[in-house]
Amino acid sequence: MNIFKAQAVKDPEAIARAIPVINVAPAFAGGAGLERVAAQVREASERVGFFYVKGHGVPPAVIDAAFAASREFHALPLEDKLALKLNQNNIGYLPVNESMQRASTVHKATRPNFNESFFISHERAADHPDVLAGTALRGCNQWPAGHEAMRAAMVRYFETMVALGERTLPILDRALGMPAGSFAPFFAGEAHVNLRFLHYPPQELDDPEQFGQGPHTDNSFITFLAREDTPGLAVRLPSGEWLSPPLIEGTFLVNLGNIMKRWSNDRFLSTPHGVVNDSGRDRYSIAFFYSPSIDARIEVLPTCVTPERPAQYPPALYGDLVKAFYSANYFHQKDHAKTPAAL
Repeated sequence: MNIFKAQAVKDPEAIARAIPVINVAPAFAGGAGLERVAAQVREASERVGFFYVKGHGVPPAVIDAAFAASREFHALPLEDKLALKLNQNNIGYLPVNESMQRASTVHKATRPNFNESFFISHERAADHPDVLAGTALRGCNQWPAGHEAMRAAMVRYFETMVALGERTLPILDRALGMPAGSFAPFFAGEAHVNLRFLHYPPQELDDPEQFGQGPHTDNSFITFLAREDTPGLAVRLPSGEWLSPPLIEGTFLVNLGNIMKRWSNDRFLSTPHGVVNDSGRDRYSIAFFYSPSIDARIEVLPTCVTPERPAQYPPALYGDLVKAFYSANYFHQKDHAKTPAAL
């Protein structure tokens, strides 16, 4: 039996109250609504590091079209997908068994992840200044020829989620006791954003050594996950038990990543999670990773430092942190620097 089921939460009431559902619409309206929602986000972020968001304003048709586009991409012949293989900018196709949670301290995975993924980022033309300069992590998207509608649906979803990320920043400002607008400059110009279209083929049943996605924490600032009704995701609660978050219609499942954990001096949690798809059918999900610009200086926030809790992390450039993460977890990224330099 996989570790998620062996150590699963059994109490239905505990499952229901573990991850809260937060309506963010009042925060988008500003005023007192922002403070109420920020307080809810603060409680969830300190207690479990996961929460659902509803009232987010993303049209269901945009989400449905993105899932249809993901199915279209993953149904392509393997040779067509391999022509778009993931590059040093972490854009393109990642085949099954080409990544591994080697940086994980949660569970030592012994096999690569049993999923395939298609990553996109900002749409950049070939003459974009960053493309011409060869700026790390700012390359062009890779697209299969003859699938313009698929491309349009993916880009629309990407741009819609970027807007949602921007609208969410003031909530996180206030959740950490900072003035609204504090985080925005770190995301100005062009935030580092990846959209990952995931396909988990059915796994062999009861293979404890095989994960669809090994237990890990995200390296993002914040992650918005869209799911369908095929189960498989598990979240490790602070108790050490694993919870399978139920699908709640009209919501995104949100978790905080290592960058938020670092910025908040470990006040906000970056919670381990993973996937085992033993459902017997194909599983699809879409992960939106929203993070600051690659040249953002990540330094522990003053609201998260006390005499009893001094800063636990030295300042570092976000670009260095993300390169180190990629180097540790993706087989094609071995030439990236292993350790970010402190500033």
